[in-house]
Amino acid sequence: MGELTLEERGNLIVRACLEQTGTSPYQVFRDVARQDFVRMHGPEHHVLDGAALLTAYRNAGGEVDLPAALAELMSRGLQMPGAMCGRWGVCGAVASVGAALSILEQTGPLTSDDSWGSHMGYTSRALGELSHIGGPRCCKRDAYVSLQTAVDYVRDRFGVSLQKDDISCGFYPHNAQCLGEKCPFFPATGSAAR
Repeated sequence: MGELTLEERGNLIVRACLEQTGTSPYQVFRDVARQDFVRMHGPEHHVLDGAALLTAYRNAGGEVDLPAALAELMSRGLQMPGAMCGRWGVCGAVASVGAALSILEQTGPLTSDDSWGSHMGYTSRALGELSHIGGPRCCKRDAYVSLQTAVDYVRDRFGVSLQKDDISCGFYPHNAQCLGEKCPFFPATGSAAR
């Protein structure tokens, strides 16, 4: 079997999320990210990160047609190019979770209710957290920040309580550019509540 296409990776992520039962978006993310079809860094995170949020949301009692929401998220995530963080100044993890939020509220570019601005508030908070950590990129670290920021947002916005974990990264040995102790999720620094 040759190298998987991004669409094949996205389909595998969606299938894996549909099998998850946890209410922690981090745990959903971690369990799926450990699969061999998810690379350490790659644009498949633009599908996985928002999918982890949608899955945990449904598992925590949030009302969403999960198969349909994941299909829409995959469609949007596959449109995001790799290396957005360095080339566009916008992290794909944050954009993926922002897309998940817009799917939950059926927000579009012409939406005039408060969801349009509320989602911008979420993404600005998550991007602000990432800006304090700095680069180089780490798709796992960016997912952790995006998802931890989303747990509070989902509780406040939707009244759905997702599990919020103290995260200690287990992927760092596979990241040649790991920030080590400068990363709030590096095991030696303890857990982070970002």
